[in-house]
Amino acid sequence: MASPNQVESMIKAALPDAEVQIQDLTGGGDHYQAVVVSSAFEGKTLVQQHQMVYRAVGTAMSTEEIHALALKTYTPESWAQTSQSA
Repeated sequence: MASPNQVESMIKAALPDAEVQIQDLTGGGDHYQAVVVSSAFEGKTLVQQHQMVYRAVGTAMSTEEIHALALKTYTPESWAQTSQSA
C-alpha cells in the first residue's frame, strides 16, 4: 500500500508547483482523498485536471497500491475563492 507521503510525492513529481493535501479515508492506506492546487490546471476542464493527477499516480493505481482516489482540484485562483468562502 502507498503511504500518504508517497501519494503526495507522486503528484508533486508530475506537478512540481502543486500544493497537495492527502487524507487516508479508511486507515488502511488504499483509499485516499487528495486536494491538489496547481497553476498547471489553468485553462483545463475539471476532467483534464483529474486526468493529470491520475496520470501521476497511475502506476500505483494499476498495481492496486491505491484502490481509490477521490480528487478535488483547484487552480490557485479558484482555491483562494474557495478558502475565502469557507
